[in-house]
Amino acid sequence: MSLHLTLTTPLRIEADVPDVASLRAEDASGDFGILPGHADFLTVIGAGVMRWRAASGPWHYAALRGAVLSVHADAVRVAAREAILSDDLTHLRTEVSAARARAEDTRRSLRSQSARLHARAIRQLMHQLGPGGDTLGLEEAGT
Repeated sequence: MSLHLTLTTPLRIEADVPDVASLRAEDASGDFGILPGHADFLTVIGAGVMRWRAASGPWHYAALRGAVLSVHADAVRVAAREAILSDDLTHLRTEVSAARARAEDTRRSLRSQSARLHARAIRQLMHQLGPGGDTLGLEEAGT
């Protein structure tokens, strides 16, 4: 008897493993384990590492962010906003650190680009108002 694990992100199926013997993860209430025959279960994983293995195989790891894990009839389904998989926990830590750095660089670049667009819009408005400031002809209507 085994579990069938399916791990998905919005863009793809990250893992589809039909022969999982055990699975461990952590939610807000703490660490938990799933074995074949587990009762139906639903939880949210804000951020953390999930691990699983076959009966005699090595551990496999997935760093998750924004995940929902459900168990129903020996099927474990995990839908995550982000997932990084590895068979080596040390390598996974390196990958997560690199992903965080890339995300921060992207956020920084987007903030900079947004500030430039905002400044350009203000300059355009100031140019349109120009000297005298009445681009709508309101002063003429009042006379």
